[in-house]
Amino acid sequence: MIILKLARRNIWRNKRRTLISASAIMFAVFFAITMQSINKGIFDHMENGMISSFIGFAQIHSNGYWEDQTLDHAFLVDKNINQLSSKYKDIEDFVPRLESFALASNHSITRASQIIGIHPEKEDAMTEVSQKIVKGSYFSMNDSSVLMAQGLAELLELSVGDTLTLTSQGFRGVNAAGLYIIKGLLKFPSPELNKQLIYLPLPIAQNLFGAENRVTSLVVNTNKPSKIKSTVKKLRLDLGEEYEVMNYEELIPDLIQAREFKEAGGLFMLFILYAIITFGIFGTILMMLKERQYEFGVLTAIGMKRHFLGAIVWLETVFIGFIGSIAGIVLGASLAYYLKMNPVKVKGEAAVAYEEFGIEPLIMAATDNSIFINQALTVFIIVTILAIYPILTILKLKPIEAMRN
Repeated sequence: MIILKLARRNIWRNKRRTLISASAIMFAVFFAITMQSINKGIFDHMENGMISSFIGFAQIHSNGYWEDQTLDHAFLVDKNINQLSSKYKDIEDFVPRLESFALASNHSITRASQIIGIHPEKEDAMTEVSQKIVKGSYFSMNDSSVLMAQGLAELLELSVGDTLTLTSQGFRGVNAAGLYIIKGLLKFPSPELNKQLIYLPLPIAQNLFGAENRVTSLVVNTNKPSKIKSTVKKLRLDLGEEYEVMNYEELIPDLIQAREFKEAGGLFMLFILYAIITFGIFGTILMMLKERQYEFGVLTAIGMKRHFLGAIVWLETVFIGFIGSIAGIVLGASLAYYLKMNPVKVKGEAAVAYEEFGIEPLIMAATDNSIFINQALTVFIIVTILAIYPILTILKLKPIEAMRN
């Protein structure tokens, strides 16, 4: 079509004006993408850190355990529960844990610690515990040794091969105490876990706490995390009121609420950014109209139809918007992928806020395609709507006055 050909030629007739307009749109898309990708990336990092390295996507407990997390709520795993994993295609396995607290000691040095008895093979398949070992080696089901968080080991002045003393209260008030050789040191992304976590093989933990064959939780290992909420609903119906089944949002409500609050604030900031973007782009359109006022006056004076001229100018603006949006996607995506591969370490007071959630203080970006497409599309729509203004101006244009000005 002649209109498309004229519009394409016109945008490169004045390269300086086109580059200025396209650059304004490019930076608008870039800033929108950067804001959204970093905001989403930070909370994805927090959630994934908690889910993949510790809590899992869902857990099964005896009814009342989550409100009163004591060993008295430990339960026996019967055959009916184990058979449920084969009933659901998206459940790979139930990973058993026995969790409690104890005093970890080395002579006169004592620290409160979180003790978790685990099935070594199943736990490693889900949370990759063995990949977190920085010194020593992983244990097996028959070992009577422990894996200790590196930060806790440093506080207790212990290392691989040393003996650790654990003292606590076991199932239904029995005394719990034992000496264990440290087989490996673990480093967790969560500073909180890194200062308090100790793993024991499940049979050893059950023996320590006098809770033979009992567990406090079964972590659901799923191959379809996106369907975990519907899976949890089905499990609740199958297990009945004797058990409570919780998805990850219920297990870390503080983090989920913080994310929702931050996302609401992010949307408000994004609205302000879009308002600034709108005025910025509108300014470039006004600049373009002012520079081409004489041209428009001449064209209408020699007989070019106003609606034809308006359509050409609208298409020019849309083309420039398209060029700027594509350039903004490339620039924003490049930064997002860089921050994902090279996260920035947070220091000072901001780092403390991260550690309150037990998350390693890092700024990283999300690289979901929806972020790039949505932000670019939003800015492009804004440009397309603003491009109507030149049409209205041309329809009201008085050729003689335009050429005089």
